[in-house]
Amino acid sequence: MALKSLNNLAPLRRRITGVRRQWLTAVQGVRFADNVSISMTARFASAGEGSISVGAFSLIAFKSMICARDAEGRRRDVRIEANCFIGGGALVLPGVTVGPNSIVGAGAVVFEDVPPFAVVVGNPARIIARDVADIGPFGRLAEADRNQRTYWADDR
Repeated sequence: MALKSLNNLAPLRRRITGVRRQWLTAVQGVRFADNVSISMTARFASAGEGSISVGAFSLIAFKSMICARDAEGRRRDVRIEANCFIGGGALVLPGVTVGPNSIVGAGAVVFEDVPPFAVVVGNPARIIARDVADIGPFGRLAEADRNQRTYWADDR
């Protein structure tokens, strides 16, 4: 039987990532709220129970790294609040809090706290937008749906 769409694999992906979340919680002590989406290649360097926590409706993309141990091996808790997006290849360093409804761009290196409703990019991460009121679940901008509909409508 041929696979007509990758969406047919969504139930399998949910099961696999669910098992991975359980393993990260049990073995590394990472705390995940409900409805968190993590990539299979996202990495977590925990420093014990609860040293890394991820809020509801947040998305951690591929090859991202969340680290809760500093260079001397000391524990420094990392908090990712609700409705955040951590872009592919981003590095969130120990002691950082990513505020609610924030976006961390792909490849960003975050070593300072990210305020709520902000977008940060670069190495080192710099704020490029503040008070972005239309950031929703999983760090998705409200205009994203409208843009997608426009794109597909023009493509027909």
